[in-house]
Order: sequence, then C-alpha cells, then structure tokens
Amino acid sequence: MTEKIQTPTPRDAFELLMAGNQRFVAGTPEHPNQDAARRTETAPSQKPFAVLFGCSDSRLAAEIIFDRGLGDLFVVRTAGHVAGTEVLGSIEFGAAVLHAPLVVVLGHDSCGAVAAACSALENGQTPGGFVRDVVERVTPSVLAARAAGRESAEEILAEHIEHTVDLLLERSRVLAERVADGRLGVVGLSYRLADGSAQLVAARGLDVAVPTAS
Repeated sequence: MTEKIQTPTPRDAFELLMAGNQRFVAGTPEHPNQDAARRTETAPSQKPFAVLFGCSDSRLAAEIIFDRGLGDLFVVRTAGHVAGTEVLGSIEFGAAVLHAPLVVVLGHDSCGAVAAACSALENGQTPGGFVRDVVERVTPSVLAARAAGRESAEEILAEHIEHTVDLLLERSRVLAERVADGRLGVVGLSYRLADGSAQLVAARGLDVAVPTAS
C-alpha cells in the first residue's frame, strides 16, 4: 500500500508518527509505503516527514515500531542516542535540506548506555575503547537527574531524552531557528520494549501536552 503524504505541519507529522505506533502496539500494522510502487516513486528523491534520532538498539527498528515505509523517516541512530557533530549534521540535513517538519529523539527502557553511565558513577569503572566516549556523553544526564532527585531508571531515561532534545537545539542554530519560526517541532519519546509503546516526554515547538510522571 502506498500512502500519499502531503506537506505536513510539525503537529501533523507527530500525529502521523504516533498513529503508526498505536497500530504497532495493537498488532494491526498497515505496512504503508513498502510496496514496489513506493520504491519506484521514491527512487528519484526523498521527502521524509520526520527525522528520527534514536538509540542503535536492535529492538528499535524505526519503520517497524512506527509502522512506516520507504521515504517516510530519515533515521539517525547511535548507542544511547549520543550526539556528535556527524549526528548534528545529519539531523540538520533532514530538517533543513529535506524539509522534514519533525525531529524525534527516541530513547528506550533497559538502555545499555544509560545503565553503563549509572554503573560508572557508582563504581568508578568505565568501559574501554570508544564505548567510553558514549558512556561519558550520557553521564551528564544521569548527574542532572540525580541532582533533581530523579533516581528511578524511568526518570533517568526521561532526563536523558529531554537533555538530548535541548542539546540539539542548543548546539544547532539551524534547528533552533526552524523551531522558532514554526517550521519544525522537536519531541522526545521513550519507548517501552515490552509493549512497544512510545511515550512523549519532551516537546519543543509543538503544542502537545507532555504527560506528567506518576
């Protein structure tokens, strides 16, 4: 099935994305834009409706958990969704060159990078190699959460997702300007591995209510 998507607003893009996640959770995916017709249509050019910056975890396959297809999502993934210059450049490309109206930061429970950062703070032991760099980039989020009295794994994860959202806008003038003039929304979602649901934890440039932690 090929689904035509016109030029969506940030709110339209967010609702489109979350509708796909609801189908995935319910076990009723439509698998849009995954046929030969869509393949032919998108071969000359792409116009994704969202940039998805998520953790590299093998259980977070973006097009599956949001029930999307070819040409829908511009996906950037790193362990612990840590953002270096290459990541920022890739996200800016999706938002400013491809004109995607939405950027999504996608984290998840049982994240190994977050767990490693917590462990490093508790016992002083950090991994070797370049994995150390990943853990060190997550550590400020863990420290900020604990300073605010947010000690549970869910709270620390939410802090890391929100910290990443703000980091993108602090470091990228391109993204910040597009949010300021209403062309871009940036949201943070927390994915639950067991039930497949994506919960909103942060929103910038988008008038959507962020649920309060219970």
